[in-house]
Amino acid sequence: MRILVVEDEKNLREQLVAALGKKGYSVDAAADGQEGLYYGNEFSYDVAIIDLGLPKLNGIDLIRALRAEKRNFPILVLTARGHWQDKVAGLEAGADDYVVKPFEMEEVLARLNALIRRSAGHARPVLEIGPIAIDTASQ
Repeated sequence: MRILVVEDEKNLREQLVAALGKKGYSVDAAADGQEGLYYGNEFSYDVAIIDLGLPKLNGIDLIRALRAEKRNFPILVLTARGHWQDKVAGLEAGADDYVVKPFEMEEVLARLNALIRRSAGHARPVLEIGPIAIDTASQ
């Protein structure tokens, strides 16, 4: 599974990349919205994590641009903006879920797993393809 992380805060970006890598995900990371848009349009992703307060292109505009380009992978907003208006704006722009900072890494990982399952048309954590079964919750 391939994940795009678009986060301008270097330490948090590195923590996300490390935690996702430990769970077996392949992760690309961008430090600003323009770089995130490039990655999102050039590569195939299973899910993206996008901050709203990004330099060069803010997260809302990044999400809108990705959706305008028919990029249909699930998007999890991860931001310090916790007002209900910000949540509505993120979801209306095309995000699929919203987590407010500070957060617990386990919650982010669980939400990512849920988004990946649902985008694949599954509601439970075990994906079955013929005789092969993959438990996304336990990796």
